[in-house]
Formats: sequence, structure tokens, C-alpha cells
Amino acid sequence: MANPGAEQGLIEMREALAAELRRRRLEQGLTQAALASRLGTSQSRVAKMEAGEAGVTLDLLVKGLVVLGGSKLDVAKAIIRPMPTRPGP
Repeated sequence: MANPGAEQGLIEMREALAAELRRRRLEQGLTQAALASRLGTSQSRVAKMEAGEAGVTLDLLVKGLVVLGGSKLDVAKAIIRPMPTRPGP
């Protein structure tokens, strides 16, 4: 991507959606395998989704949130919510 700011924005969106996916899954008491079954994918794919790995599309993250009962507003809130800072190395 030619615009580093845009790339960083996509990374932040992916991380925000991934964190919300994990939060919702745990809140509902589901395992990664149970969510995978609902999505028609594997448990390892759900783990990659929750980790916000680069190979995971935003579409798949949004689909996961919708499967867990999320609305368009929930997705938007997840994207704009400030992310907790990670401890440094």
C-alpha cells in the first residue's frame, strides 16, 4: 500500500475488530471451536482472527461479529473505541 497512514489504519481496524470478536465470544461462553462451527471454519482460523493476523480479512472479522449478534453499530463502535495500549518490549 502506497500510503503508510492508510496501512496503519487498516491494522488498527483489524486489531479492534479482533479484540471485540474475542470479547464477545468469551462473554457468550463460547470456545473458539464453537465459534468456528458457526462460521463454517476451523478453530485455528478463529485463533488467527482473534490475534488480528494480517491474513485475516476485515470481512471475516465482521462476519464473526455478526454471527455473535453484533450489529452495524456494534462494528462501528468497535472500530472507533480506543484500543488499550500494549506494554513495550
